[in-house]
Amino acid sequence: MKIVKLFLPVILLVFVGCSSVKVATDYDTKVDFNQYKTFAFYKTGIDKAAISDLDKKRIMRAIEAELLAKGMAKSETPDVLVSLFTKFRERINITDNNYGYGYGYGWGWNPWMWNGANRLNVNQYTEGTLFLDIIDAKKKELIWQGIGTGALRMSNVEKKEERIKEFVREIMAKYPPGAAKK
Repeated sequence: MKIVKLFLPVILLVFVGCSSVKVATDYDTKVDFNQYKTFAFYKTGIDKAAISDLDKKRIMRAIEAELLAKGMAKSETPDVLVSLFTKFRERINITDNNYGYGYGYGWGWNPWMWNGANRLNVNQYTEGTLFLDIIDAKKKELIWQGIGTGALRMSNVEKKEERIKEFVREIMAKYPPGAAKK
């Protein structure tokens, strides 16, 4: 029981760490983001994304919901265009659960330790990166980019949709720049 209490924080950290989305942003510091009130999707850029049309729709719906919640409006003559790009790679996570005891007696190596506590856990997963670009519609210049990276869990449609919403929510929390500080 003491061992479980000792390693519970580590176990929780592993599970929480796997579910998070790491976010980075970059933007043009000379731009006044308060001037942008309307948006549309940049179809040319979105068509190039190497994901299914269903996932593109899921991402676009999530982006639209986030921008509408920020007070922006969808428009045929937008102030900004929203584009997206994706990358994927296979990752391997190796965890060494050597918690220092085994069967037998005495100190040092003994043959009964083979059934003991030295266990390696190997998990293979797909890591995805979602790039969201905000482009000034008049100048056709990139003014903001948000990048979210995290593990992808695609066991069913509902979980996939929730994970996509989580990615977009975490990235869009950083738009516009300085909004989180207010």
